[in-house]
Amino acid sequence: MLVSTLMVFMFFFNIHHLHVLSCPDPTKQTTTNCTDQDRKLLEFPLNLEYLEAEFFLFGALGFGLDMVAPNLTMGGPSPLGAQKANLDPLTRDVILQFAWQEVGHLRAIKNTVKGFARPQLDLSVKSFAKVMDAAFGRKFIPPFNPYANSYNYLIASYLVPYVGLTGYVGANPKLQCPDSRKLVAGLLGVESGQDAVIRTMLYARAGHIVHPYGITVAAFTNKISDLRNKLGKMGVKDEGLVVPKPMGAEGQIRGNVLVGDKFSLAFDRTPEEILRIVYGSGNESVPGGFYPKGADGEIAKSYLVK
Repeated sequence: MLVSTLMVFMFFFNIHHLHVLSCPDPTKQTTTNCTDQDRKLLEFPLNLEYLEAEFFLFGALGFGLDMVAPNLTMGGPSPLGAQKANLDPLTRDVILQFAWQEVGHLRAIKNTVKGFARPQLDLSVKSFAKVMDAAFGRKFIPPFNPYANSYNYLIASYLVPYVGLTGYVGANPKLQCPDSRKLVAGLLGVESGQDAVIRTMLYARAGHIVHPYGITVAAFTNKISDLRNKLGKMGVKDEGLVVPKPMGAEGQIRGNVLVGDKFSLAFDRTPEEILRIVYGSGNESVPGGFYPKGADGEIAKSYLVK
């Protein structure tokens, strides 16, 4: 009886001990007690999630987090230049689904780590126009307006989830806590789905000429991907909707609805690469682009200090 009692006691002691050491339940409002690196890597994606949430909410509804979930902003400034897009019913429906998903992503991350306030975002026509001008090496006249129609909005949306998903792929092997990896896997799954839907909708219109620029949808995506590769400075981790056959899956096809390496595996990016891209400067220490005052979180701020 004494041996049995001791075994039962040790069993429950070990279970309690493991529970104390475990990472937090992502459904509960708390901060992670895993490694400091986990915390930093989980906080960094908030920059992209804020951007996606605001862009999709404004595009579909004409207003953003300040209206639908002001507590998630933690008092951060409202985005600059965001507006409702002129979307057809199907595109608006899809984008609205994405918008609410991004709100959920913000909640999931903030339920795991403390996070930070919404950074200053620039979602103005001018900001997107600069990206397109840089991608094509010339000034578009009139400036590219993502809110003008569904074609433009989907092309602009092509800019958003893919960068975030490569960041999740890059972060996952660096995480120590099982719950951290589970959270990132869940975020990655939906971000990848969003990117796939956007790319599929654009692929269906790949040969469409975008008025008034006289450029096909496919050409837009190729130029944007080339620009992100250039800014990231780590080789090819981005591909457009139509690629040379050797770059397609198994070197057998030019259609490229899903991006992947030679094994059709998702590419990865570091926070530094992501900052170079979203700043539009090619330098993680020089803010600009969608983040005129820089991104937030310890990783991003460490480069701003430098």
